[in-house]
Amino acid sequence: MRRKVIVAIADGLGDRPHPLLHDKTPLESASRHHLDRLAMQGITGMIDLIGPGIPVGTDMGHLILFGYQPEHYPGRGPIEALGVGMTVEPGDVVLRCNFATVDDEGIVLDRRAGRIRQGTAEIAEALNGMTLEDGVRVYMRAATEHRAVLIVRGSGLSDRISDSDPHAPNDGHPYHEVHALDASEEARRTARCLNLFLQKSHELLRSHPVNEERIRRGLLPANFILTRGAGQAAHLEPITRLRGITGSCIAGESTVLGVARLAGFEALTHTAMTGNLDTDIRLKAQWALEQIAAKDMVYVHMKAPDLKGHDNDPRGKVQAIERFDEMVGLIADQLPEDTYLAVAADHSTPCEVGEHTGDPVPVLIYGPSLRRDRVFQFTELDCVYGGLGRLTGHQFVTTLHGLMGCVRKQGS
Repeated sequence: MRRKVIVAIADGLGDRPHPLLHDKTPLESASRHHLDRLAMQGITGMIDLIGPGIPVGTDMGHLILFGYQPEHYPGRGPIEALGVGMTVEPGDVVLRCNFATVDDEGIVLDRRAGRIRQGTAEIAEALNGMTLEDGVRVYMRAATEHRAVLIVRGSGLSDRISDSDPHAPNDGHPYHEVHALDASEEARRTARCLNLFLQKSHELLRSHPVNEERIRRGLLPANFILTRGAGQAAHLEPITRLRGITGSCIAGESTVLGVARLAGFEALTHTAMTGNLDTDIRLKAQWALEQIAAKDMVYVHMKAPDLKGHDNDPRGKVQAIERFDEMVGLIADQLPEDTYLAVAADHSTPCEVGEHTGDPVPVLIYGPSLRRDRVFQFTELDCVYGGLGRLTGHQFVTTLHGLMGCVRKQGS
């Protein structure tokens, strides 16, 4: 018997009790009409994406939620390139970037340039095709909001280089000079090229019209490019081929779209699907229901809970979760009889920390012929008692594939 699955992912959903929420988590504080209904009628549990206490990035978290193991990780850069539709050639070094703001001494004032959303395509185009040394060229494309992708192309390059991103916003840290991570000439050359790119791009961006206009409006200029997550071409067996399924992914975030393409899923997006509270949840729900009519498995993603966790904004995260609850309800109300609806998250982003942590995240599965448990609310505390128990992310996805009927029997 073959059945289908829609997986709704709330990015960064997990959290910790917060004093501004009377020592409740944002999920506990939120109105969860639809999530609680599904929990009451389905089966719940907790997952550690890799293992207890191990934080993961959005890229790794989604790689696991699409069915891969941690050792399959190809690096953030190649995933981001797939997400924005860039072609990666053999030998290319691909990096994830942030449009950022630095002062004259190179101190990072804001790693996200005030969460810039407009003008990034023009900024990226000004740097696209820049020539560095000995025929090495760079190609750049804007991604979701303050993010971008950089490809370094030329002979004799290596992805064994460090990040220029200090990963510490607004606290007086300078950007990092890029260093080789091994003794090879290829790594040293690549690091040298990246440092030259950082200098040349900074000079160009200081007087770019988009930044001049931002300064006039009292906004932070995107006058620097922070690089991280270097990698080379990713070649993984698509999950769709391994499981013999078809699938789609609906998201407004390039990282998620990149993982989806890597896994063999059709990646679908729209300008109304943003990485914030204003994302069009009705359009996402509509597309999810349309896609599941023709596909076996559909992922639908919402970024806003993670963003509010990074912003140390527990009340904003409550709003984001309530928007997610509404989207889940729109899907559940028209869910086909042969389809499961799963709710998951790629990691926890506690508001008190402002970064990803290794706290487990709650999950649920709703649909036909399930062994219901006795959990009636979808929260971090309640789902601890759920019938799924505590699983790794890979075990959770295998459970979904098993419900679909696409996991081979072991033994005779």
